[in-house]
Amino acid sequence: MARSKSSSRWLAEHEKDIFVQKARADGWRSRAVFKLQEIQERDQIIRPNMMVVDLGAAPGGWSQYVSSLLGGRGKIIALDILPMDALPDVVFIQGDFREEEVLARLLAELDGKKADLIISDMAPNMSGVKSVDQAKSMYLNELAFDLAEKSLADGGNFLVKVFHGSGFDDFFRNLKSAFLSVASRKPQASRDRSQEVYLLAKGFRGRKF
Repeated sequence: MARSKSSSRWLAEHEKDIFVQKARADGWRSRAVFKLQEIQERDQIIRPNMMVVDLGAAPGGWSQYVSSLLGGRGKIIALDILPMDALPDVVFIQGDFREEEVLARLLAELDGKKADLIISDMAPNMSGVKSVDQAKSMYLNELAFDLAEKSLADGGNFLVKVFHGSGFDDFFRNLKSAFLSVASRKPQASRDRSQEVYLLAKGFRGRKF
């Protein structure tokens, strides 16, 4: 099947992308690792002996990076609808995060413990209709936040990819009600034209309303 012009342009741009080239050279699974790396270097959210949940994990760049920092001390529970090759210290659950059965498997892996950090790079399959895509994205963000409220330890942190648009301000306010601080991060590896930012919510305390 012939590729569309937009698809061909994206592939050509992708191949020239310096972060794609660097990820391949350094042995990382995706360019997204550099987004998390920049946030880590600034905010120091990942430490050994942590329990980390990685939502939207495939192909595994973020889990791979977290594993390298844990150094065998800690546990990562990664979840995605797509398959993902095995990684050290990572328990992978393949399934749709929106389904109760999949969420139950994730909670079972926590085994009654609380997560120290939840990271989410989830994004919906884009239709190209901005209002529809934004609504789908915010729904995933709300699900991730709901998991954070149920599963984060007191003082735990939550990092989530969010797209500017409808629902962003309300979501930001909701995070501020449940965490001591919320900051916006736009890593260099985020493409300039992308509306994505990462919200880093630190110091979980539960909602105050």
